[in-house]
Amino acid sequence: MSASPLSTGLRRNARSAANAWWLRRPVIASETLLLAVSVYFTLFANGSFWRNVIVAPVAQWRLAAALFVAITAVHALLLGLFLHRRYARPVLALLILVTAFATYYMSSYGVYLDADMLRNVLNTDSKESSELLGWGLLFPLLFAALPIALLWRVELRQRGWKRATWVRVAFLGAMALATALAALASFQDLSSLVRNRREVRYLVTPANYLVSLTRVLTASPPGQKAARIVIGEDAKLAPAAMGRKPRLLVIVVGETARAANWGLSGYARQTTPELAKLDVVNFANVTACGSSTEVSLPCMFSPFGRHDYDQQNIRSHQSLLHVLERAGIHTLWRDNQSGCKGVCEGLAVQTMDDTPDPALCSDTRCLDEILLKDWRKAVGAQSGDQVVLLHMLGNHGPNYFDRYPATFRRFLPECRSNELGQCERPSIVNAYDNALLYTDHVLASTIAELGADSARDTALIYVSDHGESLGEKGLFLHGVPYAIAPSEQTHVPMVMWFSPGFAASTSLDVACLRAEAKAPASHDNLFPSVLGLMDVQTRLYDHDRDLFARCRRRAG
Repeated sequence: MSASPLSTGLRRNARSAANAWWLRRPVIASETLLLAVSVYFTLFANGSFWRNVIVAPVAQWRLAAALFVAITAVHALLLGLFLHRRYARPVLALLILVTAFATYYMSSYGVYLDADMLRNVLNTDSKESSELLGWGLLFPLLFAALPIALLWRVELRQRGWKRATWVRVAFLGAMALATALAALASFQDLSSLVRNRREVRYLVTPANYLVSLTRVLTASPPGQKAARIVIGEDAKLAPAAMGRKPRLLVIVVGETARAANWGLSGYARQTTPELAKLDVVNFANVTACGSSTEVSLPCMFSPFGRHDYDQQNIRSHQSLLHVLERAGIHTLWRDNQSGCKGVCEGLAVQTMDDTPDPALCSDTRCLDEILLKDWRKAVGAQSGDQVVLLHMLGNHGPNYFDRYPATFRRFLPECRSNELGQCERPSIVNAYDNALLYTDHVLASTIAELGADSARDTALIYVSDHGESLGEKGLFLHGVPYAIAPSEQTHVPMVMWFSPGFAASTSLDVACLRAEAKAPASHDNLFPSVLGLMDVQTRLYDHDRDLFARCRRRAG
């Protein structure tokens, strides 16, 4: 029996109504959208924050509720201050996407997005950043897809400018009031949290990276940089003894080597077998100036150091290398990393990580033995005293397995993934320790080159820029804010070697230095110690921080 025209029409109308409902886009106020996105951030982008702050959900329900309201209101307040209806959706879509990636890296590696970490991100090169890419990044992409789709589904209500202004002012006032009331509702717990665990603010996403990015760009805005402020204008060499050979000091800046896994410092594994056979001086208790290269490298070559730390001062002034040059000592920076971070600005630099050497280099990286390529040609061109800096790739993570040749795969099984969370911790440590074995080999090879140099008195100082977390306390890599950084990230190895001629020409008692090496030291000692060792006279020299002062018969 065929359907009647009336029933057919009713069904058609019902389908049309359903289609019209589905095709209709919800119309909401822009303030409603900002609040909804802020709630989304609080609930789904702050897992690291909640895990670090709320350890007993039932007992801490009042604190959790207050933080939920405060974090949501603060994000809504910040968004309301800067986002106009016209460009709210594209900016929010970008924020959701970036926040998804930030959340992924914070959760995977336990990082804090403070200004130093953002500075690391902005100054990393393509080779470093490519090693942090993997299939795991599909998760944040998928995670961001639904909220972005919903974001573009809605229409934003249009208002006249007067009404829009009053509504926005009322919204901002309401968010500020909500923040204040939330703080008052759990004032004692919140004040204790702010006072004792200030670092957790770097886990509140996306406010953490937005505020940190603003600080970085404010401190160092894009565009032409001002010339660095000159230091050590009075620097000069002490009169040399008659007949003294020229001196060559090699300073090797290690990368991400931590003292906890350094064989010479008592690690259960012998990760420094070649150095152990040489007459080296090992400093077992050395503290880094920072927990990342971006902080430590400028700091260790600065007269300010950690003892008088001022990031802006350090980055705006010249370095130890400029003082040495001013005194008449030639310097050369050979780099197998991501640059000298301003330390060698305007001085002689050789970038080695793009050297065409199939034996030592792949399409992306060169092994650290590349720093010794054409060694005698590189360091033999200058007459007089010389200081050469070797900046190693070292143990830079997460690709520890990519830092050494196959012949150094001694600790197995090794993690061969850049997604460390996919590996068992022992395999991560194995790969890391294999990379240390290779660093040991490169240092021993450098000492062999120096020992064969009969034309000069030679010496070597090796110190790592910072350490590394290998899963302890759920942390990987490095860059935790210095105030709370674990010792794995700030306790670093330092080793020295002196040819007999160098020790004699500097009146250095190596046995005395070996005894001194048992005392604590830090990156702050590098600047004055090198000045003293190379007999540079300047007001910048700090006798009390010179590691060699007590062991030089002419010191004082």
